[in-house]
Amino acid sequence: MTMTLADQAAMTGQDGRVTDEQPARPKRRTFTKAYKARILAAFDALPEGSPERGALLRKERLYHSHIVHWRKQAESGTLPATSGRPHKSAESEELARLRAENKKLKADTAKLESRNEKLAGELGKTKTALDIAGKAFALLQDISSSADSDTN
Repeated sequence: MTMTLADQAAMTGQDGRVTDEQPARPKRRTFTKAYKARILAAFDALPEGSPERGALLRKERLYHSHIVHWRKQAESGTLPATSGRPHKSAESEELARLRAENKKLKADTAKLESRNEKLAGELGKTKTALDIAGKAFALLQDISSSADSDTN
């Protein structure tokens, strides 16, 4: 294994000797609920698509994924309300239930529309097959009647 000067410097003890100790890993940042709520409120107060939103994220050293995750937490009720007035838990539960129901209904609608298109295609094929069968039956009747008239 090759060691860089940075690796050697990190492993050097106070007395100048190289040690076997690895430098401590950086700790993951943690955010309080109040901080998350404050940042969400500040982010949502800015116009959508504005450069100020990006500036806020850079200033706080955050990613957009933080905002998305925290917004989901706020919607599920694990974060305090982002506005000045607290939401009633019954209202937030009802809102979450209605959003989930709405999402389910949209998914069901998409499935039913897809099934409807498939059945419409099958109906078209069936109509074409019946039309062909009807024409074949008419042709066979015509041949049969002409054969009957030839034998008489």
